[in-house]
Amino acid sequence: MIRFEDVSVTYDGATEPTVQGIDFEVPEGELVLLVGPSGTGKSTILNSVSGLVPHFTGGTLRGRVTVAGRDTRTHKPRELADVVGTVGQDPLSHFVTDTVEDELAYGMESLGLPPHVMRRRVEETLDLLGLTDLRARPISTLSGGQQQRVAIGSVLTPHPRALILDEPTSALDPAAAEEVLAVLQRLVHDLGTTILMAEHRLERVIQYADQIALLPGPGEPLSLGTPAEIMAVSPVYPPVVDLGRVAGWSPLPLTVRDARRRASDLRQRLAQAAGSRAAGAARVGAGGTPQARASETPPTATPTRRTWFRSRITPSPLPSPHAAEVQALSIHRTPTRALTDVTLTLTPGETVALMGRNGAGKSTLLNTLVGLIPPTSGTVLTGGTIPHRTPPHDLIRRVGLVPQEPRDLLYADTIAAECEAADADASAAPGTCRTLVTDLLPGMTGVPDDTHPRDLSEGQRLALALAVVLTARPPLLLLDEPTRGLDYAAKARLAAVLKTLAAEGHAIVLATHDVELAAEIADRVVLLADGEIIADGPAADVVVASPSFAPQVSKILAPQKWLTVAQVKAALGAPGPRS
Repeated sequence: MIRFEDVSVTYDGATEPTVQGIDFEVPEGELVLLVGPSGTGKSTILNSVSGLVPHFTGGTLRGRVTVAGRDTRTHKPRELADVVGTVGQDPLSHFVTDTVEDELAYGMESLGLPPHVMRRRVEETLDLLGLTDLRARPISTLSGGQQQRVAIGSVLTPHPRALILDEPTSALDPAAAEEVLAVLQRLVHDLGTTILMAEHRLERVIQYADQIALLPGPGEPLSLGTPAEIMAVSPVYPPVVDLGRVAGWSPLPLTVRDARRRASDLRQRLAQAAGSRAAGAARVGAGGTPQARASETPPTATPTRRTWFRSRITPSPLPSPHAAEVQALSIHRTPTRALTDVTLTLTPGETVALMGRNGAGKSTLLNTLVGLIPPTSGTVLTGGTIPHRTPPHDLIRRVGLVPQEPRDLLYADTIAAECEAADADASAAPGTCRTLVTDLLPGMTGVPDDTHPRDLSEGQRLALALAVVLTARPPLLLLDEPTRGLDYAAKARLAAVLKTLAAEGHAIVLATHDVELAAEIADRVVLLADGEIIADGPAADVVVASPSFAPQVSKILAPQKWLTVAQVKAALGAPGPRS
């Protein structure tokens, strides 16, 4: 169905090809997962199938890409629309109409399908993706995850023979992601749809793949094989595979179910290790530091690279002992209540993961804390001030928000201009922001100052947006879905940065569907449902009690409360976590 024949792509102005020597086939009726570290060209490969490369992006494509026998060099995207549907990383750039139902119908209208066919397919897609209650809603009022489902639905209604998906679950909560992936599996198994998909959250998708195409790194050849074959050699892998490597299991498990079947010995070893530590702590006596019980989150290694934070972005003093105080907060948005009677206190040095289904009110709460949305009722204080009544030049020294799309915070044409503006807004010394960018992501050292932010990778854009916010040294840092588009290595770097910031006194709140990130760095989890707090407590207690929001390790090792592979390694005396 989809064939790559010795394909290479070189963009205008680039000295080296972004991808080269790509040679593989996606058979009809199979789901092939494209994996690899960030920057290896996965999006370029996907876009070459729909003809966006090179017809829209420019550059030079050598070799041959065919879809259902059509050569993408000689067929423009509109001439491929009836056989291939594409959903990119940013659903907002995909939409052309105002409401959900109109968006689902638009692609079929473009192809000239009869009205009765369009009506039936719209209804089927609304049911498949759980969008029935949203059919008349303006797309602009939907949450990021809801928009992602609409984007997927809009390319399903024309019934294309092939689907190209770039990070389709990145904005979805765990339950919604499972629903979407189940739909994709049904399309493959029941209708013979061919799917080529890139996704960084392998813990969600690997069990659905028939084959995996691995791009190990720049200049390295693509490998194609079964999930078991590729995971044995891949530099990127989900926690279940990481745990299997630590435990020495062969073959490596790919699902939680497979791992649980083999985990009894590992659970016993961990229980013995916890018992030995408890006995050692008892011998230390009352003057020693209490040792974590097996039911508690085991201690992790102290993060490194703290000195630059201590000297450059020590939090500004607050008139209140709390980083934020929320009392009986309600937000009404016609026709819904986005938040209802939310009461929350945030303390310095605390990392809180804000979790819940798409549309639960997480982003609304963050936007209220940063003053973008005034309360309908109740009170919100950040550092003792009312955020929506505080002048921006004062507020940025108290609270900073990195939005779901970091580029929403970036408006200048170059990195240098962004950093100069951040320094000026924060009354910081010239060069403060640019130094923070390099310290947050050492790889940015070699990125020229005149680079446009849109030309950065997802991880680089996040580092730039985070540096812009941190230039003003806000004691309260808010992040909305910060791991969208990040691979495991980039997420590990972000986690280390956030741990360091918390250790230096910053209060951190991150709204996230990434249960693995929450397990890694959160002290506390606040769970929202329909705008109300339904759980608030230590991460180990809240996420383990939730089947939807529990990380893979906790599902495998339950009833013991281990959350991450790093904790298991530390307990067993194994080498530290991967970099």
